[in-house]
Formats: sequence, C-alpha cells, structure tokens
Amino acid sequence: MVELDQYKYTLSTYEKPLKEVGDSLDLANKLKRVQEIEQIMEEPGFWDDTNKAQGYMKEIKNLKDAIEEFEHLKVRYEDVQTLIQIGYEENDESLIDEIDEAMNLFIKDLEEMKLKTLLSDEYDKYNAILTLHAGAGGTESCDWANMLFRMYQRWADKRGFTTEVLDFLDGEEAGLKSVTLQINGMNAYGYLKSERGVHRLVRISPFNAAGKRQTSFVSCDVMPDIEEDTGIEINEDDLRIDTYRSSGAGGQHVNKTSSAIRITHIPTNIVVQCQNERSQLQNKDKAMKMLKAKLYLLKQQETQEKISGIRGEVKEIGWGNQIRSYVMQPYTMVKDHRTNEEVGNVTGVLDGSIDPFINAYLKWNAQSKNN
Repeated sequence: MVELDQYKYTLSTYEKPLKEVGDSLDLANKLKRVQEIEQIMEEPGFWDDTNKAQGYMKEIKNLKDAIEEFEHLKVRYEDVQTLIQIGYEENDESLIDEIDEAMNLFIKDLEEMKLKTLLSDEYDKYNAILTLHAGAGGTESCDWANMLFRMYQRWADKRGFTTEVLDFLDGEEAGLKSVTLQINGMNAYGYLKSERGVHRLVRISPFNAAGKRQTSFVSCDVMPDIEEDTGIEINEDDLRIDTYRSSGAGGQHVNKTSSAIRITHIPTNIVVQCQNERSQLQNKDKAMKMLKAKLYLLKQQETQEKISGIRGEVKEIGWGNQIRSYVMQPYTMVKDHRTNEEVGNVTGVLDGSIDPFINAYLKWNAQSKNN
C-alpha cells in the first residue's frame, strides 16, 4: 500500500534525530553515575547527613527519569516499525489509523525530548524564582501583573510543578504591584528563563469608563533557586535590611508583626524580598539565599553584557522594551518579538499555554549560541 510506503519513509527520516537525542543525553555517563550513587546509598551512615542524602536521592531520580524517558521513546519508535511491518504482512488497511496515531505520538515525544537536550546550561535544572513588577499603566498594569501571575501558576500546574508565593504587594485598586513566585520542578529555570523581560498588554480596559483601548506593561525577572552553597561572602556593611508587615488582598492574612524582609545590596542595587515564611528569621534566611544566588550569577559572568542578561536586561518598564505583546483588541494575537512566534488564542495563552513561546525561545537561543 502507498500509505505504508509513505509511513515507512517518514519513520526512516527520524532514525538519525533519535540517535542524536540519545547521544546528547549522554546516557552512558548517566548510567555510570546511577551506579556510583547506588553504591554510596549502600554505605553505612548514608542518612546521617539528611540534606546530603536527599540531594543524592533527587539526583538519582532525575537521572533515572531521563534514561527511562529515552527508553520509552525508543519503544514508541519500535511500535511504529512493528505496526508498519504487520500492515505489509497482512495487507490490512484498518491499521493505517493506528499507525498514524502511533507515528504522531512518537514525533511529539521526540520533539519534546529534543527541547530538553537544549536545557544544558549550568542552572537550567534548578527551580525558578519569578518576579513580576507592574510598570506604566497604573491600575491597568497592576491587573495585568495579576493576569500574568495566574498564567504562570496555570503553566506550572499543567506541568505538575508546585508553586510558592514568596512576596507580594497588592495594587491600590486592583491586581498586584509586584509578586515573587517560586516554581519547583525539574528544569523550571531552564524553561522560564525565556520569560525574562517586559510583557505588553493591549485591550479595552475594564477600568476605563470611556471603554478605550489601553496599553500596559509588566516586567518579569527570573532567576534559578540555587540549592547548594555558592561560597559567596557578603559584607554586612553592604546591606540595607528593611522590615515591613506582610500584605494581603483586602486585609486578609496580614501578619500583625513586621516579619517581612527586604534586603538591598547597595553596591549592585539588587533588591530581594520575602514575606511568606512564619518568622522574620526564616524570611531573612530565604532572602539572603536569593541574594547570594543573584550575586553568584553575577560573579560568574566575564562581561557586562552577560551580567545584564542575568539581571533581566534591566530596562524601563514601558514602550519599546517588550519581549512579547498580548493583543486582545482590535484583534487577538500574542507575539514574541525575539523569535516572531505568534499564537492567535490569547485566552489559551493566559490560561497557561505558553509552551510554544518557550520552545521557540530555546531553539532560537541555541541557534544564537551557534552563530
């Protein structure tokens, strides 16, 4: 059958990409590392240092997940091969739909795994700490910040990641002036680093009585939550530490004591905040960890260009600086201005479907590095 010949040819074109993905994953070294950790786990006193033991447990899980995922991908490839062979032997046209479904599942899984091989930067595997700041646009921008906050929470939920609000400041009338969200999951930072920059919204404002179109802006900064000790030493004289009361929408969940912490690193003007922990000491510890992570990233860069990249290319939160535009009137479209990726379903994007933009950025970023 002609259809079977076409499927056989199409599948053959994926043999090389499948091998390249396997090579990129460096499976032999992953298997070797699994064996090393398993030997360490068998040693007496393995659980004496709980944090260290948990680190090994997390590492071996991630290694095994990567190995199993590739093995699953190979099985999908072999399933398509088998179905095509059965089709030839039995000359059964009823298998065409099953072959088509199996082929599409294989291609989908292969593309997802190819993207994961692009997450090879030093910090990609870590959890992400994402901060949104409302910019030009007043109440409208505060509402836009709240919409983006919801978008990232929905995206995390769809991936099975967990989220934790570290700090937030309500808008005066609606929405959020700022919010810091920790997103926990494998490669969370690797995916979300694509979101760093200014996000622009165009819509008929619900806060404008005249029903006019309005443009508003929100900046997004993303950093990895580096778990291990970075070795960064901070001079206490370089810090300004402010305490304040935790905020809450409509006065809810307001901490009656000034337990929230804001730390400003004076030499770099880096500001970190935390208010979600139960005590001022815990908030300070978390904020210091965030500060050390940012300073560590800065230290690793050799040029000012790289430094500005880590810090989110700090620019005015307004016209001309956006990385992505979300247009709801007079037409509907979301466009990324770096990759030119476009999606017409704005509602879907704001409901967390941002993977097309993340995937396009990862490919664009990899090409930029190779050029």
